Amino acid sequence: MTRLARLVLVDAAGTPLGVLPPYPVPVPWWQESADVVAGARVHFGLDVTILRLLGADRPKMPGGTVTYLAECVAAPAAAEPLATAGVDPAGLAAPQPHRAPYAEPGGPARSLAWARARLAAHGWTSEITAHQHRTWNLSAIWRLEAADGRQAWLKQVPPFFRHEGAVLRWLAGAAPGQAPGLLAAGDEGRLLLADVPGVDWYEADLAGRHRIGVVAHGIQRAATGDLESLAAAGVPDRRGPRLAEWIRATLAPHRPAVDEVLPDLDERLAAAAAAGLPDTLVHGDLHPGNTRVAGDGDPVVIDWGDAYLGNPVFDILRLSENVDRDAAAGLVAAWAARWRAAVPGCVPEAAVAALRPVAALRNAAVYASFLAGIEPAEHPYHAADVPHWLREAREAAGTPTVGA
Repeated sequence: MTRLARLVLVDAAGTPLGVLPPYPVPVPWWQESADVVAGARVHFGLDVTILRLLGADRPKMPGGTVTYLAECVAAPAAAEPLATAGVDPAGLAAPQPHRAPYAEPGGPARSLAWARARLAAHGWTSEITAHQHRTWNLSAIWRLEAADGRQAWLKQVPPFFRHEGAVLRWLAGAAPGQAPGLLAAGDEGRLLLADVPGVDWYEADLAGRHRIGVVAHGIQRAATGDLESLAAAGVPDRRGPRLAEWIRATLAPHRPAVDEVLPDLDERLAAAAAAGLPDTLVHGDLHPGNTRVAGDGDPVVIDWGDAYLGNPVFDILRLSENVDRDAAAGLVAAWAARWRAAVPGCVPEAAVAALRPVAALRNAAVYASFLAGIEPAEHPYHAADVPHWLREAREAAGTPTVGA
């Protein structure tokens, strides 16, 4: 499946310059910017910076014709005037709630200037080239490459992910080498990260998932004694009843209501607590693609913006998704054995049974929180996820549909 990228061009001051004809890019996922940038160069000889999504011809990704706002110096002859392309220039300049600073004209340049200054303070003296990798409502990611071959990464995140810097600082001391190094953190959600050699491990096999489980367990064991300091640093605290409070508040604008989907939510959280597992630092999205690996080395866990304080069950449930039943059971059994050895008397399997439907409900709340914190034009990235996970929670709990 391919994506057609259509770029509405503005300059650094936000002045409209024109609209490019759609062109194909091989990666269908809307947030991936590198191929869009490369395509503009190949098809039009134009260097652009992708700012944000303006719209798409389908309700959700992947694929389709996707329209972006893009910044450049001057439009090529192929650009069509906004009026004849059906684009309202007034709409481009209209302020929107929750727009990311990096989604505004001039925003990426300011962030890159900040990153270059921080790298200079770290002794990087050669010329630095920036390569845009991803831009959407959850992050902007740039690879920074010096002329001498060194690499670093600029990541900029929205307010609801800004505790990631605090998590990375803690990990540097408690689990060195098991998360990206934080070189600097700045205003507007800017993070300057050391390069992690290797590849994003989306293709991890079952043995790889077990390796990820071992690393994550070590991090979580280390975190059990530091929860108050992590909470004080701004990491969301969703221990015990706080999780139910957050789920209900976040999902209040959505239907069906939480207590229709999972009427025994409080009882399930109480049962999980009775199983004896300690609260810890939860990654929040521990799938293999959120790790990087080089050869036989330990995987490095990346993308800590979803992290919070709570029950470790949620990470093993995420890690054991998208494999067959026996493989998932094996991952959970190995995880349970590690916790029984670490905390004699705990019953990890009871916590898993209690929290499996809660995990799906928590996912629905996560996506609802994204929708509440991003600009409306980018809602198509997540709008379908809330009803999907509410259905998953109902099915996992065996709750009958009202009226069925």
